[in-house]
Amino acid sequence: MTDLATRAKTLLDLHTAPEVLVLANVWDVVSARTVAAVEGVKALATASHSIAATFGYEDGENIPLELHLDMVRRIVSDTGLPVSMDFEAGYGDAGATARRAIEVGVVGGNLEDQMKPLDEAVAAVEAVLAAGRDAGIDFVLNARTDAVVRAGDTPRPQVIDEVIRRGQAFLAAGAPVVFVPGLLARDEIKTVAEAFGPQKLTVISVPGASLPTSELQELGVARVSTGPFTQRVALTALQDAAATVIGGGTLPEGTRALN
Repeated sequence: MTDLATRAKTLLDLHTAPEVLVLANVWDVVSARTVAAVEGVKALATASHSIAATFGYEDGENIPLELHLDMVRRIVSDTGLPVSMDFEAGYGDAGATARRAIEVGVVGGNLEDQMKPLDEAVAAVEAVLAAGRDAGIDFVLNARTDAVVRAGDTPRPQVIDEVIRRGQAFLAAGAPVVFVPGLLARDEIKTVAEAFGPQKLTVISVPGASLPTSELQELGVARVSTGPFTQRVALTALQDAAATVIGGGTLPEGTRALN
């Protein structure tokens, strides 16, 4: 458990450092090895959407937890870096799922609130953090609020107010950082980051829509992840290469032997 505690402390320190932590999400061992080999990578994070897709499941806890955890275990066993797992909304019992994730070597995780009543969402956050304490580690919970992605036609100021209300409640419960997917506009990121405090906000990088990571760092963002988009980048390259060679061309020049 000492090694696990060390990895957890390393991951927490990466979130609280002034430099933004950028995590290119992975979904299997070879993607984890490929990302880990990039200079400057100090931690790994899995993408639940991408792991589910790897096995032919739709996103949203449709992949059996056993299968999901087995892939995460394989990733953890193959790397010396701290690993954070996206365990969606906790598969019905956030604390129990966190305990099982810790058992396979995970030291951090994402937990969706899915806009459940705030007291229920806070209780889930507390359960995950308690699982970490019981295991003797400072589990790095990236507590996620879906206030933006599920906002619908709600006026934007109300949406941001709800983001802040929920995020501050998760921080008060002990979560070190709060993840707000869908938060893309500079002024909104600035507002939320200031409300949470320095190095407390996590956002996702969306192709063609997000601010550069260097600018997000200036705004006080703690962490930038990529969710399913790294897998989509890989699949786009695969489909484009297949179309080219099937259409009479050749595979891309400069393709590297990364496996």
